[in-house]
Amino acid sequence: MDNILLLFLCLILGFLFKKSKTFPKDTALVLNKFVIYISLPAMALYYLPKVELSEKLLFPIGVAWIGFLLSFIVFSSLGKWLGWSKSLIGCTILMGGLGNTSFVGIPVIEALYDKEGLETLVLVDLPGTFIALSTVGILVAATYSRGEANFNQIGKRILGFPPFLAFCVGFMCILFKIEMPETLDGVFENLAATVTPLALVSVGFQLSIEKRSKHWGFVVLVLTQQLIIWPLVILLFYKTVLGQSGTAIDVCVMEAGMAPMITAAIVCNAYGLKPKLSNMIVSIGIPLSFVTLAFWYWILTLV
Repeated sequence: MDNILLLFLCLILGFLFKKSKTFPKDTALVLNKFVIYISLPAMALYYLPKVELSEKLLFPIGVAWIGFLLSFIVFSSLGKWLGWSKSLIGCTILMGGLGNTSFVGIPVIEALYDKEGLETLVLVDLPGTFIALSTVGILVAATYSRGEANFNQIGKRILGFPPFLAFCVGFMCILFKIEMPETLDGVFENLAATVTPLALVSVGFQLSIEKRSKHWGFVVLVLTQQLIIWPLVILLFYKTVLGQSGTAIDVCVMEAGMAPMITAAIVCNAYGLKPKLSNMIVSIGIPLSFVTLAFWYWILTLV
């Protein structure tokens, strides 16, 4: 419950900081830069060296990649058919294809499935969601950002994305079974802990929900994909088609139905992909996800 309370508290604080005008206008930009350049790389360097390669990784990792592929197919097709702008297509792909599998996921999964559920959550989050964001997520952001982006530019943006560089180092640690020194590991742990509060305050600072906003239709589309279609696909594919069952598979379904990823909104902001829309999606999607997750948990008790 403390993580859930922190989630809403940081969102509210960010919103109040903006209203009070005691913080500069570019506060969100500074917070976003800190998260991308320091917090996320630290998270990768803390968690990735602890991951063990095995066949059991396939189902949890597949959750994120299936979801991103599904989002790309849906929103790139819709965007082309309906004549959406590049930035709108990019925003909807990222926000509909990357879930908040860690911060929202941790308190929910721990409450429902205890420690056994958290073991699966880590696999969904790090080799799945985190790597998807650092690779194909940045590829989409660079491709659909303003201006023409050639392959050299896109390659430079991916290689210059600090979390991706940290992932490469972390993955090498996995391959060669290198453990971080205890002191350095503690530093990375503390820096990684800054991801959630800073990202949430940033989102809250940029929160602007307009009743007459032109974005509402897109918010509904993205959240339908994120909270309903994606977990339904994972449920049917894993349980019906592949015949899998057990706590790990249930956690995969629940993780697929998590709220939109806060860091994806930060990437949208950094690349000019409809920042107002991405922030609305996160701000509405987080509280709404608690309702839809309760629905999916109920469904899983029946199948």
